[in-house]
Amino acid sequence: MTIRITEHLWIPMADGTRLGARLWLPEDDAKVPAVLEYIPYRKRDGTRGRDEPMHGYFAQNGYAAIRVDMRGTGESDGHMADEYLRQEQDDALEVIAWIAAQPWCDGNVGMMGKSWGGFNGLQVAARRPPALKAVITAYSTDNRYTDDIHYMGGLLLNDNLWWGTIMLAYQARPLDPEIVGDAWRDAWLKRVAELPFFPALWTEHQRYDAYWKHGSVCENFADITVPVLAIGGWADSYTNAVPRLLEGLKTPRKAIIGPWGHIYPHDGVPGPAIGFLQEAVRWWDHWLKGRDTGVMAEPDLRAYVNDSVAPTGTRTDAPGRWVGEAQWPSPTILPRTFSLGADHGLHIGTAPEGMLSICSPLSHGKAGGEWMGTGCVGEHPTDQRLDDGGALVFDTPVLAEGFDVLGAPLLTLRLASDKPVAQVSVRLSDVRPDGSVTRVSYQVLNLTHRDSHEQPEPLVPGQFYDVVVKLNDCGHRFAAGHAIRVAIGTSYWPMVWPSPELATLTIDTTGCTLSLPVRPADSAEVSLPSPAHGPATPVTQLDPGTVRRWSSQDHVAGTTTYVTEGIGGLFGEGILRFDDIGTELSHSLKRELTIADSDPSSARYVLTQSYEMGRDGWRIRIDSVTEMNSDKDQFHLSGKMLVTENGERVADRNWKKSLARDLM
Repeated sequence: MTIRITEHLWIPMADGTRLGARLWLPEDDAKVPAVLEYIPYRKRDGTRGRDEPMHGYFAQNGYAAIRVDMRGTGESDGHMADEYLRQEQDDALEVIAWIAAQPWCDGNVGMMGKSWGGFNGLQVAARRPPALKAVITAYSTDNRYTDDIHYMGGLLLNDNLWWGTIMLAYQARPLDPEIVGDAWRDAWLKRVAELPFFPALWTEHQRYDAYWKHGSVCENFADITVPVLAIGGWADSYTNAVPRLLEGLKTPRKAIIGPWGHIYPHDGVPGPAIGFLQEAVRWWDHWLKGRDTGVMAEPDLRAYVNDSVAPTGTRTDAPGRWVGEAQWPSPTILPRTFSLGADHGLHIGTAPEGMLSICSPLSHGKAGGEWMGTGCVGEHPTDQRLDDGGALVFDTPVLAEGFDVLGAPLLTLRLASDKPVAQVSVRLSDVRPDGSVTRVSYQVLNLTHRDSHEQPEPLVPGQFYDVVVKLNDCGHRFAAGHAIRVAIGTSYWPMVWPSPELATLTIDTTGCTLSLPVRPADSAEVSLPSPAHGPATPVTQLDPGTVRRWSSQDHVAGTTTYVTEGIGGLFGEGILRFDDIGTELSHSLKRELTIADSDPSSARYVLTQSYEMGRDGWRIRIDSVTEMNSDKDQFHLSGKMLVTENGERVADRNWKKSLARDLM
C-alpha cells in the first residue's frame, strides 16, 4: 500500500498552545484507526531515522500513524518543566480526542511508545480517554521510583546525572525555522532561559513520595481498562515491570521479553531481532479493527531464555530460544532453594553455619557494565572475577544437569552493619567451565530501605536484620558442567552512588537462602516472525564517530577512574545528515567517574557534552559540563551551559545545588 506523509501539522490545545505532529496515512481516503506516539525527542530530526520505517509500516498496513512532540519540545509551543507532569497527560487527552475527530480517523486510537512513550502510554490509559482502545508499552515501568533512571533499590543511580545532562542538551535544541518561521529564535532563547536543572530536580526526592507516585500506575492497576501489550528486554533496565504488569493488570494483557537492550525489537540488539511491527499490527488489528488475529490465544508471556555466553562487553547476538508461559504468574515455575554456607558454598538442604564479613572496595562494580543497554559496544557486564575478589562469594558444585530459570531470583539474608546507612549489592552469575564468570542478574539495596521506600529507617549498628533482595527478572539456562555463583558486596560503583560512610556487613549464614524460579524442562517453545520495516528515511553518515570505555587505577592516589566517551554519536550512530531536510546532527559526551576505595567522600562525577545541529547558514552548538560530588551530609551538583548560533554566543546557564542526603 502506498502512503502519504505530512511533514508537519499543528494540533491546537484548549489553552491556545499548539503541538507539532508528523503524520503517515494510507494513500486512499478511507477512515482508518490511528496509532499515536507522543514523546519529547523531536519528530523533525531527533527520532526521524527510527520513526520513518516504523510509522510508515503502520500506514502501509492501514493505519494513520501520528508522531507528536510534547509541549515545550521540538517545534511545539510552551514549556516542559519536568517529565510525566499532569500537563503532559492533559495534553495527551486533547491530542487523542483531536485525532479521533479527524476526517481520516474512524474514531479508534491506539497509543504506543518505548521508554518515555511507554511510560505515558500507561499513564494516559489510566486517565481513560474514550477513543483510546489499546496500548503497546515498550521498555517502561509501572513504578517511577524503583524502576526508572533515577533510583534503584533506594540508591541514587549515577545515570540520574547522565540522563539529566542529556536532557539539558535535548531541551536546549532550537525550533526549526523551516517549520515555525521567524519566531523560532525568540521561542528558542526563552526555552533555554527556562531550562530546569533536571539532575537536581530528581535528586531532591530520595524516597518514594508523592512526586514519584504520580505517574506510577502500580498505585492502582485497575485504572487501566484497555488491553496492554508490554515489551521488555533482558539487556534493558526496565524489564522488571513486565511481569508486574502481567500480574497486576486485570484487563486483557500480553507480554514479550527478548534479549535486547533499549531498542525497538525489530532492530533489537543483542539479536535475534523479531518481527515486532508485525506483532504490533496483529495487536492493533485485533483491538482497533475488530479482527480476530489470534493474539489473545498467545501465551501470556513469550520470553527468550538465554544460553550461557562468554563475559564480553560487546554482544551483538545472544544464543538461546523462545519459550511461552500460558499463564503469568506461571504455576509450573517453581522455586529451587539453595542455602548459603559459611564454607562459601551454595547447598541443597542444610549448610555449614557461621559469620562472614565484607567491606568491599568502593570501586567494586567496575565489571558491571551499563545500567541500561542501548546496543553500544562495550556496554555489557564483563568477567565478574574482576569484582568477585571484593565480595563474599558462594558457589554450587558443578551442575550434573542443566535447568532454566525464568523470573526473579530471591536472596534472603540475615545481616548486620557497623554503620547506620549501608548498601548491599548482589550478583547472580554463571561460572563457566573455563573459569570465566558471566553475570545473569543483580540488584542493589539501600539497607535503610529494607522494609519501605516510603519510610526508610536507619540501621542500628550491630543489630541483625532479615532482608530479602529481589534480583532483576531474568531468563537463563544454567548448563550442565557450569556452576552457580552468588556474590555479595557493599558497593556497586560506577552504577550507584556510595553510602556516606564505609560500612562493613556481617552475614549470619543461618537461614540465608537463594531461591531460583525454575522452569520445567519440557515446557513449550514458541517462534516469532523475522523483522520487517517500512521505507527508511534518506540519511547519510558523515562520520562513523567512536565509542570508548575504559577504567584506570592510580596506585599513588589510590583512585579508580571509569570513563565512557561517545564522539559524534552518543549511541554509536556517528554524525548523521537527514538528506530530505538537510539537517546534520552530532552528539558527543564523556563521563568520568572517580573514587578512592576507602573514602566515600572522594566520589566525583564529571560529564562533558556537546551537541551540534543545523545546515548551511544555520548552525547551533550546545556545550555543557555537569558535576557531582558529596560529603557525609549533602550531595553537591553543578552545571554550566554555553549556547552558540553560527559560532556566536547567544545564551549561557549556570546551576549549583546542594541537597541534604536522606538516609542515602
